[in-house]
Amino acid sequence: MAQTSQPAVIEDFKPSTFNQPQQEYPMVNSQGYARFKIVAPAADSVRVSLGLGGKGGTKLQKTEDGSWMATTDGPMDEGFHYYNVRIDGGKFNDPGTLNFYGSTRWESGIEIPAHDRDFYALKNVPHGHVHQVLFPSPSTSTSRRAFVYTPPGYEKSKDKYPVLYLQHGWGEDETAWSNQGHANLIMDNLIAEGKIKPFIIVMTYGMTNDVKPGGIRNFKIEPFQTVLIDELIPYVDDNFRTVKNKDGRAMAGLSMGGFETKTITLNKPDVFSYYGLLSGGTYAPADISDKSKVKMIFLSCGSKERPDGVRKAAEELKAAGFNAVSYVSEGTAHEFQTWRRSLYQMAPLLFK
Repeated sequence: MAQTSQPAVIEDFKPSTFNQPQQEYPMVNSQGYARFKIVAPAADSVRVSLGLGGKGGTKLQKTEDGSWMATTDGPMDEGFHYYNVRIDGGKFNDPGTLNFYGSTRWESGIEIPAHDRDFYALKNVPHGHVHQVLFPSPSTSTSRRAFVYTPPGYEKSKDKYPVLYLQHGWGEDETAWSNQGHANLIMDNLIAEGKIKPFIIVMTYGMTNDVKPGGIRNFKIEPFQTVLIDELIPYVDDNFRTVKNKDGRAMAGLSMGGFETKTITLNKPDVFSYYGLLSGGTYAPADISDKSKVKMIFLSCGSKERPDGVRKAAEELKAAGFNAVSYVSEGTAHEFQTWRRSLYQMAPLLFK
């Protein structure tokens, strides 16, 4: 029987854009292959978690100088990927690259250049600011952290801005959308191109990471709902120039952040008018008792997830009279390239 084979590897490897200063590895080439080098001369086995098909990652081979090297068996999906290194069975981070909070730990990250990366590229355009704020949280007896993106010109303007409350996924925290997702650069570029009305984005920790994988049914929304609705939103409204009503608020989230978004928007229909689930499930018409309170529903996922379900849900919502939009990121799975593209598609639809 004929067997499919991967294309010949082109030797045009360059350091990943997320490498630490002066670190050559990991490297990526124009086809999307990744090449790793780990210096561990006393090790007996070294493996990187990235690879094809989830079959144990990539096994590295020891070289003459005592380091370990290997190239993935095939091209990786475009965009950002978490990974770790197994040395003699222990889990470590790659010292060559930056770390990103995911899977409830700081993980190594690699960027496979995407054909459409221009929309989140750092360009010579006016830039907004990402503010770190600490807001009081009586319900948790502490101060909590959020990051607030304000668009270019906010400081000199007297305008009031609508707000998108944007949630991360399980295993991540409030740094994810800025660090892994480049949400601020996506906004800066859209604003510079005149494609969106400027708005604020608020990103905070969704209190999700005590949930074990597969245990989402055990997650209790009430503590985070209280933090968001009763503590964070009033703080943002008091300390930033915002549109202080439901038509000036949107909520969206990726993966488990989508689950939070769906639950809270249905529980609190008078707080948000725009809903977004990014690889985070769907709404059904029967979920929403008063469709006049919802201005737009955005549903998305990667083409390697369950795109038919997202498309069908949007069609059913539209047939029931909702302003619903579906988007499928081609060639990606449950990963940040899907969610970067989703934010890029969703942002122009908000606050119309």
